[in-house]
Amino acid sequence: MARPAFAQNAAPSVVIIGGGFGGSTCARELRRLDSQLKVSLIESDRRYTACPSSNAVIAGLRDFEAQEFDYDALVHGGIDLHFATAIGVDSTARRITLSDGSTVSYDRLVLAPGIDIRWGALPGYTEQAADRMPHAWKAGSQTILLRRQLEAMKDGGLVVMSVPANPIRCPTAAYERASLIAYYLKTSKPKSKLIVLDAKDSFSMQRLFQAAWRELYPGLLEWLALSEDGRVASVEPETNTFVTDFDRHRADVANVIPPQQAGRIATLAGVADRTGWCPIDPVTFESRLQPSMHVIGDAATTGAMAKSAFAAHGQAKVCANAIVALLRGERPPSPKLINTCYSLVAPDYAISVAGVYAPVDGQLVDVEGAGGASPLEASADFRAREAAYAEAWFRTITRDVFG
Repeated sequence: MARPAFAQNAAPSVVIIGGGFGGSTCARELRRLDSQLKVSLIESDRRYTACPSSNAVIAGLRDFEAQEFDYDALVHGGIDLHFATAIGVDSTARRITLSDGSTVSYDRLVLAPGIDIRWGALPGYTEQAADRMPHAWKAGSQTILLRRQLEAMKDGGLVVMSVPANPIRCPTAAYERASLIAYYLKTSKPKSKLIVLDAKDSFSMQRLFQAAWRELYPGLLEWLALSEDGRVASVEPETNTFVTDFDRHRADVANVIPPQQAGRIATLAGVADRTGWCPIDPVTFESRLQPSMHVIGDAATTGAMAKSAFAAHGQAKVCANAIVALLRGERPPSPKLINTCYSLVAPDYAISVAGVYAPVDGQLVDVEGAGGASPLEASADFRAREAAYAEAWFRTITRDVFG
């Protein structure tokens, strides 16, 4: 797309809230498309901790420091960084209030706030409960806590995970986590067992995961689906107990993946609906509830496209192109988006799924005949290559976003 030539004396201002894979990519892409734009990024933390590959940290296969990135490249790229929390959005004045008392004005606003936990949506699960039953679904201290609990557990202990109904961030990551915890138990505490309590009867790449579990972790990993009393009705943190409709599971290590919603600023800005997520136009990612605001990444409602870092990265580039077109008074082109998810089942064994999506009747839908998953029958060399691809993907995307 040609660079826009604005008639105004002052260049338009685009502000992005959230410095993850979506927000940081959008900021850099806007500057690439037009270096005259004033681009500001608002982020609470000076270092970003990546969720992709954090399951390997939990299993002791990866150092936590490998998940951390700074924002130096964005600063050098001419992006104005505000290290503060956005606590309010005035859509009439087009002004954002920050936790340090300052304000930032915008012509276009992009929200990439990721997810927040819906505390209390699972009875018994509170912020305090997460200190005993970590979720580790937002990478950081919770990741380290779950890893340390596994390390401290005696051989012969019971690990219990709970998985909620969709939508959640990166749905396949729950089953990657189950796989890697099983690997840790098999190699470090072989008398132990993992039970996965699931609020669903099916999930993405289910046949691939279950074939791998039968091959690698027979008798060690037990998955209980919704129809097998797998839905957790409540938890009792004081005893690490999961309560289902007909049973109780008391764990030595308890990992609760709780219900989720868009990050809090989405509600404050008025772009989240009753579901807790943010409906958008799939061509521009502009909010359907607030004009001149766009939502990308995990917070957005994107139809068939799952929530993932790869998805956020692609959406950010589409959104940036759309914003530049809109500021020029042009109609943005209709995009096609790609999403690929790699899942480690063991250090040298990975599987993947890919999809292609296009806007149809206001939703992102699967492009028929595009995409696909790893073959069900594959050699050990093939699985090992996919594990190498997974690591290469992480290096590539983090370099593109933060490097």
